[in-house]
Amino acid sequence: MQFDLVSMWRSMSPLAKGVGFILIFLSIISLYMFIERMLSYSRAKKQSKAIAPKLADLLKNGQMKESLALCSKKEYKGSHLARVTAAGIAALLEGKEANLNFADQIETAQRGCDRAASIFNQELRKGLAILATIATSSPFIGLFGTISGIINAFRGMALTGSGGIGAVASGIAEALITTAFGIGVAIIALWFYNILNSRVEIYDAEMANTSSQVVDFFIRRQQAK
Repeated sequence: MQFDLVSMWRSMSPLAKGVGFILIFLSIISLYMFIERMLSYSRAKKQSKAIAPKLADLLKNGQMKESLALCSKKEYKGSHLARVTAAGIAALLEGKEANLNFADQIETAQRGCDRAASIFNQELRKGLAILATIATSSPFIGLFGTISGIINAFRGMALTGSGGIGAVASGIAEALITTAFGIGVAIIALWFYNILNSRVEIYDAEMANTSSQVVDFFIRRQQAK
């Protein structure tokens, strides 16, 4: 038996090949989810940077409705800053219309910001559970191929009536390939998950900071009257 990838693939059992196809499919999903999430995070960062100075100017001038209209524009739909700020402003305006006292208005605005941040957090984490599942399950999927390889090794021994390395080499190679492939897919998926999860934590901190700044702005504006 030649120990190049093509020869080893041809000698693999149908079960081991099936495991290989599954792992290839999972690696493609991992790469797709990573690229898609990174593009989404980049869009959120870009849109937030674009709206921040405009929003700051409007809020300084006390233009609450104009600020809300700006945050609601389609071009800023993916901005976490716009979503949290818009929710806070909308909640405050609704509190005013309901004739709530100022303390209750502030509390309502804070809850609005928190709800928006929570919803956006779920959007940011879209697909991360899939990556985590791939990272934890891929080694076990590879074990199916390992079992198949061991079975082939014993089959080779039975057919040849020999326990020499030549009789079991094919099966052992098959077992090692699927095991290594499963671990490799798991490592890549885990790296992707950790990278994306760290980005989500950064955006969570930014949304918490934005929420605090928005509420503080409402308080300072009321005290300045």
